[in-house]
Amino acid sequence: MRQYLSGAARRGGMPCVRAEDILTELFDDDEAVEFTEEEVVHLHWWLLQKVRLLSNENTPLADKLELVRWIFTDPERDTRPFSFVNCLRVVSCSPFSRLPFLGALDPQEIRDWIGGQLRGWIEASIRQYPEWVRQEVMANPAWVADCLARNPQWLNEQIRRHDPRQDLFS
Repeated sequence: MRQYLSGAARRGGMPCVRAEDILTELFDDDEAVEFTEEEVVHLHWWLLQKVRLLSNENTPLADKLELVRWIFTDPERDTRPFSFVNCLRVVSCSPFSRLPFLGALDPQEIRDWIGGQLRGWIEASIRQYPEWVRQEVMANPAWVADCLARNPQWLNEQIRRHDPRQDLFS
């Protein structure tokens, strides 16, 4: 493991500090972190707030596609902690929620509503891209999402390969 010298250590005033020691101190697994029920509910609420990013045309396409995967995940994952469905359940039924009590919500109804808006939200985000990119995103969104999950710069790299003068940020 590397050893790092502080400014004082380089001048001879202090010994080396090993990166391993710093990481061990920061990420000591011996101490269990306890969360209150209220904190857990607020975390579920924070995750649900991310869904708003879908309607923002400035949200990066990779982020939108990641949210879509979270919302429309396999039904077997719906019961897992922090799944979209579980977040809806916790936030709509908990007395610690920032929302008034809503009772049980139908996740499929909410997914259907989001699904009805999704095409427009995605199209708004990809307007800045060349036509061939827009067509590819709309024709193969799952493949594009996989590529972006592996490399968030993948789309920009493809555009540069297609036309080296094209850059989304120029």
